[in-house]
Amino acid sequence: MEEMKQSAGEFLNLIKKSRRGKFKIYIGMSAGVGKTYRMLQEAHTLLRNGIDVKIGYIETHNRNETHALLEGLPIIPRRKLFYKGKELEELDVQEVISLRPEVVIVDELAHTNIEGSRNKKRWQDVMELLDAGINVISAVNIQHIESLNEEVKSITGIEVKERIPDSVLAKADEVVNIDLPADELITRLKEGKIYEPAKIESALSNFFKNEHILQLRELALKEVASQVERKVDTEITLVHSGKREKFLACISSNDKTAKNVIRKTARLANYYNSKWFVLYVQVPSESSSRIPLDKQRHLINNFKLATELGAEIIKEEGGNVSKVIMEQCEKRKITTICIGKPHLSLLKIILATNVFNELLKKMSASDIDLVILS
Repeated sequence: MEEMKQSAGEFLNLIKKSRRGKFKIYIGMSAGVGKTYRMLQEAHTLLRNGIDVKIGYIETHNRNETHALLEGLPIIPRRKLFYKGKELEELDVQEVISLRPEVVIVDELAHTNIEGSRNKKRWQDVMELLDAGINVISAVNIQHIESLNEEVKSITGIEVKERIPDSVLAKADEVVNIDLPADELITRLKEGKIYEPAKIESALSNFFKNEHILQLRELALKEVASQVERKVDTEITLVHSGKREKFLACISSNDKTAKNVIRKTARLANYYNSKWFVLYVQVPSESSSRIPLDKQRHLINNFKLATELGAEIIKEEGGNVSKVIMEQCEKRKITTICIGKPHLSLLKIILATNVFNELLKKMSASDIDLVILS
């Protein structure tokens, strides 16, 4: 009976998947590479081929070349909202669902919606449209991907606030990189084709430095390559089922770089298209009545980040951290354990226990890898 229920459930998931809209994302290394321009070009091509395509939300940033491409494309009126005395506009999700175009263009995937909107983030709007069976074409810059946040910050010195979970990118049926040589991008900036004149000098001195652009370009190329490889691996796995990777990120309340461990594990899991977990072992000194409030806040934020990136949270209690890790590896069939650098408290706890050698033996016997993340 249980097998019958499981089989019926799997078939239902297949039906839902087939009804779900297709999702295409254009990725760029920065603003101004031509993502919106390319989306509008594609919209014209689709329209000429008899496809019912509509513009749900486009941000032209007053770029003349891009704005000119709106001519002749059907546009769904935006939803107007009042916020702090100003009239602002957002994507009208309900209107898109009511009109049910075959394809809708939705720009600025990482955008945070105005307070009072249907969803908090635009990527959530897009997920709703896909669930409704509407095909979506969207765009995002590489710096808005959650797991790359720290890496982008180390390159540019700027922390990007608006981000999308990696799981959103993983749901895309097609990911296309819009590439542009650094010199050409800087020329476009100087010619006023990206920002208004008042912002050009500031942009050249900060985000649009040649070395920054080259590094971001490399990130974008690698990301799209890994997405393509993931799709290939998924297709092959459907034909040749074999061993699947499973990652376990181990964090503690004292781990100041837990976010980094979570983000890097998320990237590994995304690369291998694998299931992954975040394990926190609550030792007796960190019981709910004894753990400081600041540590509690850090843990909650880290759990939230991990969930957004697609992890399953495991919270266990015990005085022997290594033993709990071993138990979870066996229970979840983990292939790779990810922990922070040796100076971090978690590794010190593991090293201080008598069962560390037992952990290593178990990993060796079970072909479990240990990854120490910087």
